[in-house]
Amino acid sequence: MVQRNTLLGLGFAGLLGALALISAPNAFAADEPKPAAPAADAVAAPAVATPAAPAAATPAAPAAAAAPVAEDPDLTSDDPGKVAAAKARAAAAQLAGRKITEVTGKKPAEVAAANPLGTMRNPYTDNAEKIEEGKKLYFSYSCNGCHGGGGGGGMCPALTNDIWVYGSDDDILFRLITLGSQDLQKTHSLKRKGSENVVGPMPAFAELVKTDDEMWKIITFIRSLYKGTRRAW
Repeated sequence: MVQRNTLLGLGFAGLLGALALISAPNAFAADEPKPAAPAADAVAAPAVATPAAPAAATPAAPAAAAAPVAEDPDLTSDDPGKVAAAKARAAAAQLAGRKITEVTGKKPAEVAAANPLGTMRNPYTDNAEKIEEGKKLYFSYSCNGCHGGGGGGGMCPALTNDIWVYGSDDDILFRLITLGSQDLQKTHSLKRKGSENVVGPMPAFAELVKTDDEMWKIITFIRSLYKGTRRAW
C-alpha cells in the first residue's frame, strides 16, 4: 500500500514537471521585446534630383575693328585730272558695294519712288544683249535727237565723256531720265555738279519709257558709249 502511494506521488510530480517545461518557452517569449513599429514620419520621401546650375556663358570676344580705309592721295593732288580720277575710283568703289536693283516691270517713276536716293544699281551693266536692246530703245524714244546717235551730243550734253551734270552713277541717271532735270532738282534738292558748253533741260520720260526694264537697258547702252578714262560704274 505504501509502495503504491509512493508510485502515485512520483507520477504526479513528473506530470507537473512536464507541464512546467511546456509552458516555459511561452513565458520566455512573452518577456522578449517586440520590434517597434516604424513611425509614420520615418518613411523616407522619394529623392528629388536637384537641377544642375547652368554653366556660365563664356563672353564672346569683341569683334576686331575694321581696318581704316586709306584715303586716296590723289584726292589732295594739285592736278585736277588726278583729283577727278580719284573721285571716280571712290564712286566706283561705293557703287560696287550696292545691291543690284531687282527688275520689277513697274513704271520707272514707281521704282524711283520706292528706292532711296543713291541705292539703285543697274542689273544689266556690260551685258551685250541688253546693250543692243537698249540701243533700239534709245532710238525709238528719239534720245538721239538731242544727244546724237553715238552719244556725242548736239542740242544736249554728250554721253561719251566724263562730264555728268548731276552725277555719274546708275541711280542718278535713272532718276534724271525719269523725272527730268527740273523735277530731279526739286525732288532730291540736287545741284549741278558739272556743265557742258551746250546746256539744255532734260525732259521727263516717266510717261514714255514703259518699265524699269526698258530704262535699265537704255542706261546700259548709254554706258557702252563712254570714251573717258574715269569710269565710275
